[in-house]
Amino acid sequence: MTEVGGWIPESWLLALALPGVLPAVAALAGLLVGSFLNTVIHRLPRMLERDWRAQCTELAGEPEPPRAARYDLVAPRSHCPACQTPIRALHLVPLLGWLLLRGQCAACGTTISPRYPLVELASACAFVAVALRFGPTVECVAALVITGFLLALAVIDFDTHYLPDQLTLPLLWLGLATSLAGDVRSAVMGAIIGYLVLWSVYQAFKLVTGKEGMGYGDFKLLAALGAWLGPAALLPIVLASSVAGAVIGLLLIFFFGRAREQPLAFGPYLAAAGWLVMMAGDALPGGLLLGPPPALWSLDP
Repeated sequence: MTEVGGWIPESWLLALALPGVLPAVAALAGLLVGSFLNTVIHRLPRMLERDWRAQCTELAGEPEPPRAARYDLVAPRSHCPACQTPIRALHLVPLLGWLLLRGQCAACGTTISPRYPLVELASACAFVAVALRFGPTVECVAALVITGFLLALAVIDFDTHYLPDQLTLPLLWLGLATSLAGDVRSAVMGAIIGYLVLWSVYQAFKLVTGKEGMGYGDFKLLAALGAWLGPAALLPIVLASSVAGAVIGLLLIFFFGRAREQPLAFGPYLAAAGWLVMMAGDALPGGLLLGPPPALWSLDP
């Protein structure tokens, strides 16, 4: 692994080397990132739907509706969806704000979904795990970036069955860009093979059944994972995600009465499998390989 001392002050590295400091910093960073991811998870699908409706209106030749108030990841400021009351800064503190409010809006008492603190907690735990796994290295920084993207994509796909290009494509291009410091060939091969594997499965399933088994967002997500982790990581990712998806799908059918025809989001399983495969390796062979990969991940026979 490669130390980050080339671009982080030596005093900071010494502080991070103290027992418990790196996990504490990672936990704090994870909480803050998780708070931002909550905004992305909630607003990005709605931003996309607004854009799609506007495009449909334009294509249909209908009169343009009155311009709506600005709605993006910055504006409007966080507010209660029930009473529209802006949320005080203290109540926006990750995890603590939800606990102080006891899960209710301070103005109207409407229940605040526990999803918000759970995402923040999941982000913090994942960041700590990454920090303990990779230490103060360049690989750790890259793994934290991947972790944030995968968490947002998993929850959005679970909620909406969307895997937005606004997240999958930056994750893909970042993986290819970081390969300039490592193994470009492995990153490019991983991206190409990752996309083609699920694209081929999609086409075969459609040919046999006449139905679409998954969306193009799944192809792009696996391509992004291939760019970061290399082509040798794709098989365990696909196998793990497919088995998990099949098992959970069957459990939902038999124990909760879920209809067989009801679509099941595949993105969360891809994201989880990709993260676990990343954590199982000693490096990021696709995009940020700054040393020889372990034998498990090597392309050589």
